[in-house]
Amino acid sequence: MKKRILIVEDEEPIAKMIALNLKVANMTPVIFADGAVAERSLVTDHDYDLALLDVMLPGKNGFELLEALKPYNIPVIFLTAKDDINSKVQGLTGGAEDYIVKPFELMELLIRIDKVISRNQKAPTLITVRDLEINTSEHTVRKNGIEIPLKKMEFELLAILAKNKNIAISRNDLIGLVWGCNYMGETRTVDVHIGQLRKKLDLHDCIKTIPKFGYRLED
Repeated sequence: MKKRILIVEDEEPIAKMIALNLKVANMTPVIFADGAVAERSLVTDHDYDLALLDVMLPGKNGFELLEALKPYNIPVIFLTAKDDINSKVQGLTGGAEDYIVKPFELMELLIRIDKVISRNQKAPTLITVRDLEINTSEHTVRKNGIEIPLKKMEFELLAILAKNKNIAISRNDLIGLVWGCNYMGETRTVDVHIGQLRKKLDLHDCIKTIPKFGYRLED
């Protein structure tokens, strides 16, 4: 089932850009430009997996809207130009899961959304890609129902690509997400692991190489 994301952002170009990327990532965005309107809508429609809130909004600001979302147990990420420490502290101590300052990288936003949703859901996460079933809770991969053993980093790499289907991810981002920001090796290790995934899971036509950039998994 697609994840449903509430976006409350009064800058239309930013809201549309976020929504477009969420759709590509197989999520369903719902946009409001006014905090008070968004709050009123919750009475009849509050089935969201996560909310992305600006702080400076007409009607009601993001901090006020955060309080309105709490009864519905909707996790919140702030996306705002307010980078002062007091605003960050207010947002995070008030119950937000994350606080991201504009401008931000869309790839980073998608990764943080995935992490917040994963933290807040109790059911196992099952991702389907063609004939593969990737269970991120069990750390298992099945092809046509048969489990295929993968090494730890191979599985982590596959999971990142699968969670962001149809989105190109750079080698440097993959290194940071899978091996960590302190990894001192070469990005060539990504190519080696991609080669193993293609071979073990027959993903030669599914994992696309983006020249001089990275990789994209296509469903």
